[in-house]
Amino acid sequence: MNMPVIMIEMLVFALLFTVMCFKTSGGNNMVQIENYPPDIQEEYFKTHKRIPTAPLTKSVVVKKSIAILCFAVILVIMALLAGAKTFTQGFLLAFGMMAWIGAYDTFFMDWVLFANMKRFRLEGTEHMDKAYHQKWFHLKGMLFPGSVFALIPAAIVGLIVMLIR
Repeated sequence: MNMPVIMIEMLVFALLFTVMCFKTSGGNNMVQIENYPPDIQEEYFKTHKRIPTAPLTKSVVVKKSIAILCFAVILVIMALLAGAKTFTQGFLLAFGMMAWIGAYDTFFMDWVLFANMKRFRLEGTEHMDKAYHQKWFHLKGMLFPGSVFALIPAAIVGLIVMLIR
């Protein structure tokens, strides 16, 4: 597999992920409300219509399924461009990219941007500085269910690479 291509793909993947996060978070945008810590959600729902945020509710499962499919499409393209030829190569590249984006999301997006940029604050929770700096909440999410979540698109990518090549 082509390492320079993989390095460029990592940068592009992080850029795409950052754009998606900026488009779907903050203010009155509730697309990712289930990804906010529970105390922020509770404060937000005191003044806004409550929507289901539990992991296995229909709306959360639908959103996560759409995310898995979007990640799989992007990752298949990345695996093919990087030269993956087997299930294992496709799987490992996709899982590695998901691990990379999980680390990027946790250590940069959540711990730095989410915690410090007012743009990510939900309306009515702007005063909750301590709640927005919950590092353990985000780290736990990356480890589980994040690592399990990463297995699904990785398996899809591995299968598609195997079928195409």
